[in-house]
Amino acid sequence: MTHWILAPIVLPAFLAPFIVLAARHHIAIQRAFSVAGIAALVVISAGLAWQVSDGSVIYYRLGDWAAPFGIVVVGDRLSTLMILLASVLALFVLLFSIGSGWDRRGWHFHALFQFQMMGILGAFLTGDLFNLFVFFEVLLIASYGLMIHAGGNDRLRAGVQYVLYNLLGSTLFLFALGSIYAETGTLNMADLAVRVAEIGPEETVGIRIAAVLLLLVFAIKAALVPLHFWLPSSYAEAPAPVAALFAIMTKVGAYAIIRVYTLIFPPDTVATEGLHGVWLQPAALVSLAIGTVGILAARRLDRLVAFSVIGSMGTVIIAISLFTPQGIAAALYYMIHSTLAAAILFLVTDLVRAGRGTLDLTPRPPMAGTVLTSGIFFAGAIAMAGLPPLSGFLGKLMVLDAAFGSDLVVWVWAVILVTSLIAVVGFARAGSVVFWKAHSLPPAETVDEQIVRPGALCYAAVGGLLALLVAHTVLAGQVHDYTTDMAAQLFSPDAYIDTVLDTPGKLSAPQEEGY
Repeated sequence: MTHWILAPIVLPAFLAPFIVLAARHHIAIQRAFSVAGIAALVVISAGLAWQVSDGSVIYYRLGDWAAPFGIVVVGDRLSTLMILLASVLALFVLLFSIGSGWDRRGWHFHALFQFQMMGILGAFLTGDLFNLFVFFEVLLIASYGLMIHAGGNDRLRAGVQYVLYNLLGSTLFLFALGSIYAETGTLNMADLAVRVAEIGPEETVGIRIAAVLLLLVFAIKAALVPLHFWLPSSYAEAPAPVAALFAIMTKVGAYAIIRVYTLIFPPDTVATEGLHGVWLQPAALVSLAIGTVGILAARRLDRLVAFSVIGSMGTVIIAISLFTPQGIAAALYYMIHSTLAAAILFLVTDLVRAGRGTLDLTPRPPMAGTVLTSGIFFAGAIAMAGLPPLSGFLGKLMVLDAAFGSDLVVWVWAVILVTSLIAVVGFARAGSVVFWKAHSLPPAETVDEQIVRPGALCYAAVGGLLALLVAHTVLAGQVHDYTTDMAAQLFSPDAYIDTVLDTPGKLSAPQEEGY
């Protein structure tokens, strides 16, 4: 066991109440502790990722209770990559929040930010389905508080809609957990992988229902059509730094699909054979199409970026739905890219709002900071649309290559190529209205008090994310090799199972009693 794997959950869990109790009236102290905490998470996550980069699996048993009876936290290549991505994203988003002053516009921003990180990182590290549900609820509560930060009727209305949809998902999650426990007597993921594999063809009804319910829950979290209705308004109305952090939250749903349906319900399992390909890939194709059409039809810049998130998740789920090592490797590469690209674009919307006073896609006089802001928007739009030379182009090529052999390969190629063209048109239209046509208008006669030049820290934070996106492109070969090794580990889960159940060289036998 290693204690360090518990740190990404414990550190924000202690920082959040400390900020509330000891520094609630001192914004400078809140900022210092919050930034220091997130920076520590980056270092710890990088160390954990390095530790498992050789394919090993690390774990921690709370109370030293052996699985499947105790709570276990597990780290492998996939989970440590995701906590590193989330921590790095959070650091730049937090710096932007401080530079733009968003953390001053409401109560308890930094405490909620830490609780949000606790929920996200816990969801990536847990080795138990029930605790996955618990961390989903933690991040749901914290994300609601962050979403309505600074108030406003529109923000409150979108927040209520967000909570209602996600509570529906939580209810389905509980039904699924009850069904799984009734069928297997356990909720530990490693133990479930053993027990589900032993279910015979004549006893699959209950476990298939549970698997379908879980897929619906994770599809809600991933904003997959037709379960995506909560996302456009929620992300568009949220404060821009919060929406940028939320770029990782849809990836929690994608991560859960990958983890559960390669470990517990892999494609060759008798109990759930054929389940994955029934509707997941068609739904992903429709998600990509609807998200891209939303880009073209959007009348506000924030809603345009929100719809681009739906489209990017469609591309991710297309690759995941192949359920092949090549498809999962492509999905993981594209997940990193789409998280960074979406965060950049959401932060750009705040730069536009600060310098222009509105996000409506209508011509306005030139805004403050137009040169830097337009350049960053141009790079983010290229990345999200999938144009060369950035990583979106390479990621889509990987997905297209992985689709060979799929029954819907023609549809995959057609939808990805056509939607890429539509996304280019949509982003070009928005950019020309916001930045280009502005110079054909006379300067504004009056100065709106809300129009300010964005601070240097804001540009530094967005520039840092853009630098990571460029690095993701330059190091595409090395990153893809790593995600390929990661996918191979996911489809050969014996090391994960043996480590968690402490049964080296063999699979555990079923327990006589329940959990």
